[in-house]
Amino acid sequence: MKNKSKMMVGVISLGCDKNRVDTEVMLTVLSGGGYGFTSDPSKADIIIINTCGFISNARKESMDAIVEMSEYKRMGTCKKLIVTGCMPGLWLKEMRNELPEVDIFLGIDQYTNICEIIEQSFSSKKKVVNCNSCEVLPYIKNRIVTTPAHYAYLKIADGCDNFCTFCTIPYIRGRYKSRSMEDIIDEAKDLVNNGATELILVAQDITRYGTDMDDKKPKLVSLIKKLSKIKDLRWIRLLYCYPEQVSDELLSEIENNPKVCKYIDIPLQHVSDPILKRMNRRIDHEGIITLVEKIKNLKTFVAIRTTFMVGFPGETEADHKELLAFVKKYKLTHVGFFSYSREEHTPSFKFDNQIPEKIKQKRLVELVKAQKRVAHENNKKMLGQVHEVCYEGIDYEKSLFFGRSMYQAPEIDTITYFKTQDVADIGQHYDIKIKKIRGYDLQGDKIYE
Repeated sequence: MKNKSKMMVGVISLGCDKNRVDTEVMLTVLSGGGYGFTSDPSKADIIIINTCGFISNARKESMDAIVEMSEYKRMGTCKKLIVTGCMPGLWLKEMRNELPEVDIFLGIDQYTNICEIIEQSFSSKKKVVNCNSCEVLPYIKNRIVTTPAHYAYLKIADGCDNFCTFCTIPYIRGRYKSRSMEDIIDEAKDLVNNGATELILVAQDITRYGTDMDDKKPKLVSLIKKLSKIKDLRWIRLLYCYPEQVSDELLSEIENNPKVCKYIDIPLQHVSDPILKRMNRRIDHEGIITLVEKIKNLKTFVAIRTTFMVGFPGETEADHKELLAFVKKYKLTHVGFFSYSREEHTPSFKFDNQIPEKIKQKRLVELVKAQKRVAHENNKKMLGQVHEVCYEGIDYEKSLFFGRSMYQAPEIDTITYFKTQDVADIGQHYDIKIKKIRGYDLQGDKIYE
């Protein structure tokens, strides 16, 4: 075996930000084990692909990446090809048969053991790790972050108990498992000490945090209060809040805690009662309306992000029109749409009245067009306002700086462009007066004292 202090690892991380955190844990463990890293796969002794298996398109992207990286194995530059993430958790047997060039299929609860597993693979036959125990990963000190230094994702739980009929996550990641609050706080302090001023709380459902502990009570608000005491932490952002778990207590904390971004991500998926019931969602149309109006009636503006699924089995034209009317009426800040993907390991795979792809695409286009108009109306209301913006880079073609306000999450939302006469520092916050609309984005000027 080549001296591991000289062995280089190349990593491809696919899928969601929760998968990104898992990749960062692996990178940290490998770094502590003496491995180096390279972004050039031709120079990597070991290549790791952290896969996403949520829907068919994601699996295709993962398989394409594996096949592409296997060429380096064939050429001999790559000594070990490792596949991790969600795909081996549910499709291990198929992948072993179809991908003989893969040396290690690593379970999602085995990332902290990756160094030992790699060493064993050099002295024995292929090591296939069982992917079923799905234990929540422990806090790893000095986690290597792959985001810009000023923000980091903080995973507070893993797994899911919601069992939506379209979703494979409970079968891949297991039942919901909260991390201990002490563990999370220690990691948060570590991330802030290493430069993060924004922490983005993630899990499959962050509002369920703590309900699997001894007293079975939600503890998200308690966690937020403790995180808020970290001195140099400026923003706390909440992603993946299931609607039925968004309590008045949580909304009050969002509204009144100065460190919590006035932003909430609530995956609604649909608003039609028949579709919500078939999806096994735990909220109905009336409950959604009540929640959205409650947020909109807060004294402080809170941006709402959501996603809607188009073409779920049994979705009628009336169901679609009901969703379209909701989008037009309630004018949510950020809305994503995606077509239903028929997944073999989910209950909805066997549902009758599967919607033809052509109809899905037609409905998708109608919703996207409606939300585009809504976004323009929402942006017009922002004109003249002053937003605190975290500077993140320069668009040289536009000759503008850009960043995000508390109403904009990284990668999934819009951005704010701005002009300044000074040199801006990445990660620093500036007051920007909004003066223009650039499509979905905003543009303004830095305010000087």
